[in-house]
Amino acid sequence: MTKGQKIMSWEQRIRLEEKLRYKVPIAQIARELGFSRQTIYNEIKRGRYLHTMDYWDEWRYSAEKGQAVQDRNRLNKGRGLKIGKDRAFAAFLEDKMLREKCSPAVALELAKRKGFTTTVCVSTLYNYIEIGLFVRLTSANLLEKPKRKPKSEGKQSRVVHSELPSIVDRPANILERSEYGHWEMDMVVGPQEGSGAVLLTLTERRTRQELIFKLPDKRAASVRAVFDKLERTTPDFYQRFKTLTTDNGPEFLEHDLLIKSVLGGERFTVFYCHSYAAWEKGTNEVHNRMIRRWFPKGTDFAKISQRKIKAVERWMNHYPRKILGWKTPAEAA
Repeated sequence: MTKGQKIMSWEQRIRLEEKLRYKVPIAQIARELGFSRQTIYNEIKRGRYLHTMDYWDEWRYSAEKGQAVQDRNRLNKGRGLKIGKDRAFAAFLEDKMLREKCSPAVALELAKRKGFTTTVCVSTLYNYIEIGLFVRLTSANLLEKPKRKPKSEGKQSRVVHSELPSIVDRPANILERSEYGHWEMDMVVGPQEGSGAVLLTLTERRTRQELIFKLPDKRAASVRAVFDKLERTTPDFYQRFKTLTTDNGPEFLEHDLLIKSVLGGERFTVFYCHSYAAWEKGTNEVHNRMIRRWFPKGTDFAKISQRKIKAVERWMNHYPRKILGWKTPAEAA
């Protein structure tokens, strides 16, 4: 192959992706693949995508995306892409991702359950969305991913109030998610200039079950009122609520009052994360981002009805999860 040739094959894109992963210099890649450096740079730009890590993003090259872009550019010269042949399949996916706020992975799983025979992998679907193959759906409609890098363990801040139970003392079985009844807790807040109404969110670690409560404000007394009512109205409360893991927000720090049972004694155990370590209750953080699909930042929760909030809670509890073998939290409970 001569350096004048500019079109890469699928196999060459795979080799390029591998070499970039191992930080091989561009000049060396160009020599080994038989292309000019400019062609390599053009191909990297064609296949560039933002790869989501656990807590941050980085730019990478995808051979699959590069191939998809080339295929798209040839749509008017030859046959279309695989997804383009099945308009009903494409419309089904678009509807699930737009109207029902499903992720690409969940939309594909629901399509399989529906009986569609056309299949694409998740990364290909992401690529098709990014390069504009859908009528209404764009990458802007997809769930926003976290971009903050976690602090290293050596720099981790201590719990604000050292006398409170720390997550480092939480039993190992809770980390293993082997038992029902261990919850993560946080708040989803509205605009600073809004009414002050917030959502209290609870996520059960084993099943990913979600509970959402609208509170008039962020006061600790409002948080306690939720658990006082739950304790009075839930027959199996002490089996369902064994521990809570939460952050150091002032609304959660009145520990002795929070754990105090309305019937006397203690109703559950609370563990506090390190400061600025939201990933220590990562399941709840993920769920809060799911809630934001329906209630974007700036939503004044005083204007959101209880009916709408409970509808979102039901949606989350009937949303298939890959980590649960595509069961829903309701099915896993």
